[in-house]
Amino acid sequence: MPVSALPAGLVIREAEADDLPALVALFAADALGGHGDTTDPAAFDDYRAAFAEILKDRPAVRLFAAELDGRVIGTFQLVVVTSLPGRGARRALLEAVQVEAGLRGRGIGEALVRFAIEDARRAGARSLALTSNKVRLDAHRFYRRLGFANSHEGLKITL
Repeated sequence: MPVSALPAGLVIREAEADDLPALVALFAADALGGHGDTTDPAAFDDYRAAFAEILKDRPAVRLFAAELDGRVIGTFQLVVVTSLPGRGARRALLEAVQVEAGLRGRGIGEALVRFAIEDARRAGARSLALTSNKVRLDAHRFYRRLGFANSHEGLKITL
């Protein structure tokens, strides 16, 4: 989706420190995520520290905010790495895609993902991967509709 085709009023930009409360609220409202995110002010130092780490890892790691009419309503993170397989292929990983629940179904999520795809291409990535919780069946259909395929089995260990 070219920038000119974004839903009316939608702006996608790199996140700034002032966006943190809105971004944290998006994750805290996600009942399926199971990440333990919270808007409790006592936890905010953890989010500030994580944001500082993300900023240090630019341009390989970038956090984006989506604004609609001046209000943050979505986010995603894009990570680009170079690996030895594929003769030094650059690969991208899409993480933490969120759109405010009441605004889903309006093309915002699609705009975020298409923006991420184009940004990964500009960074020279040959592929863009993502993981999605197995209980997110609607999200899986959404990603398949955008061209993503179940090409690998994802595994995880809690450390």
